[in-house]
Amino acid sequence: MTLNKTDGKILMLLQQDARMTNQVLADKVGISASPCWRKVRRLENDQVIQGYRAVIDRKKIGLNVMVFTRVMLDKHSESDLKQFEEEVSTSGEIILCYSIGVGEFLLQVLVANLDAYDEFTMKTIRRLPFIREMQSMYVLKEVKPAGIFPVL
Repeated sequence: MTLNKTDGKILMLLQQDARMTNQVLADKVGISASPCWRKVRRLENDQVIQGYRAVIDRKKIGLNVMVFTRVMLDKHSESDLKQFEEEVSTSGEIILCYSIGVGEFLLQVLVANLDAYDEFTMKTIRRLPFIREMQSMYVLKEVKPAGIFPVL
């Protein structure tokens, strides 16, 4: 799919505030409401826009500790990796998982406190299949939290 400049403006604005009305969006982009609505629907239908969600302050809901956990597996077959990925996908504490090499993953974990992370690692991560090595990196300060994709 090819995005034009107007598509890029729409995506940037919706990333900043997905609750704005179509009319406000159209005014900010500089087009009328009907073509704006059609462009947004096309972006949704083409899965460029995959959904809308609320941005939550994790600390206000008690998730005070963020940890990036690097996990290395000792088995690398396709079925082993798939089993690991399925196990990771079911954990609520693991909010993101990236494959960063063959049999190597980076997990982003949110928990209430260090004791909760310790319990999580013992009951969840260390019980995942084929774990060879695990390294935890604790976030001390979020300098630039997840933000807006540079579309333009």
